[in-house]
Amino acid sequence: MPSFHVLIAGGGIGGLCLAQGLRRAGVSCTLFESAPGIGRAGYRLHMNGAGGRALQQCLPDNLFELYMQTSRETPRREVMVMLDHQARELGARPHIGPPNDPRRPHTAVNRRTLRQIMGLGLEDIVRYDSTVTGYETDGEKVRVLLDDGTSETGDVLVGADGINSVLRGQLLPDVPVMDTGIRSLYSTAPLTDDLAASLPEALFDGFAVAVGPNGALFAYGVYRPRRPVAEAVAELAPGAPVDPVDPYIMVNLGLPPGSPVAAEAPDLWDSSAETLHALMRTAVRGWDPALADLVEHVDPTTIFPVSMRHLQPADPWPAGRVTLLGDAIHAMPPSFGSGANTALRDAAALARALERAAHGETPLVEAVAEYETEMRAEVFPILRASADPRAADIDFLPDDLPVSHT
Repeated sequence: MPSFHVLIAGGGIGGLCLAQGLRRAGVSCTLFESAPGIGRAGYRLHMNGAGGRALQQCLPDNLFELYMQTSRETPRREVMVMLDHQARELGARPHIGPPNDPRRPHTAVNRRTLRQIMGLGLEDIVRYDSTVTGYETDGEKVRVLLDDGTSETGDVLVGADGINSVLRGQLLPDVPVMDTGIRSLYSTAPLTDDLAASLPEALFDGFAVAVGPNGALFAYGVYRPRRPVAEAVAELAPGAPVDPVDPYIMVNLGLPPGSPVAAEAPDLWDSSAETLHALMRTAVRGWDPALADLVEHVDPTTIFPVSMRHLQPADPWPAGRVTLLGDAIHAMPPSFGSGANTALRDAAALARALERAAHGETPLVEAVAEYETEMRAEVFPILRASADPRAADIDFLPDDLPVSHT
């Protein structure tokens, strides 16, 4: 194989998956991550056939098996369930994506666990505390610029640096970040046996959403792994730095703009955990007792605020030595649970394209163009649907979205 080196900006879900895929293919790469290590941003991620297959293509066999065993146990229904505030089921919507694995479906993961698994074996590839500030190209190579004044040169640079992507800002400066106006509080509650026994059965399906008369929208997602995390790690990756995780239920409060509950909310970013927890309690006043009691069980130290933002689908652009994946090019609201899955899908597709380029089978720019064209065709419809105001409607499922039947 001729000398060929890939530079990756961003060590989130997509960047780590790409690095694993390139390493598996024997393609040299370096990943730059601004954080000092794998942090605790976010909790539970929905997984579908697209994301699961991407992991299978990119991860070593033992790490893919570790992902599967630490995934959430298979629910009775892998759907999104809509409830009213009295826990009465209003309807259900199938998850989107290609057909799932019928024997052991892809379900959901703990985000930090997945990132820790994907970081294994990349110690010589990932450079933490390295913030990318831009790039320069000369037609033959691309140079990534770092905040410490140094730079690194490679054949291609991949922006996997999220919705605020510095690389997208330079490559596609006219792509706007759209603010939906929705503010959310993410949190978790420890899922003890007693709490689990008290909750409506629908909360244990793929994902559940309850809406109240005050406009409050609660989203629920259970994480109970198929096998205890520490036990699976001990067998499949002995000694690996993967934290144990106890079962929990994610409890997210959505505050739509103009709703009564949003009008009562304080500044979410300037409030204590106790104040935010009190807001969650207020939001479920008069709700089904089990749903209200669930909020009481939320661990206040896990509460953090989020602004719901997304990107507009970019018009086609000329391919070159700089490309983008995941949230850096199609950040989307969580309406269809597709953000992580599409980032993983991108990573696997780009790893295949760059492997062809590294082997001289396809000219680099042509390989990048094929990846970008396919990504726009497959992912932009999901971005448009996820950002559609009708996405909260249980009956909204555009014809151009693949539906996963399991």
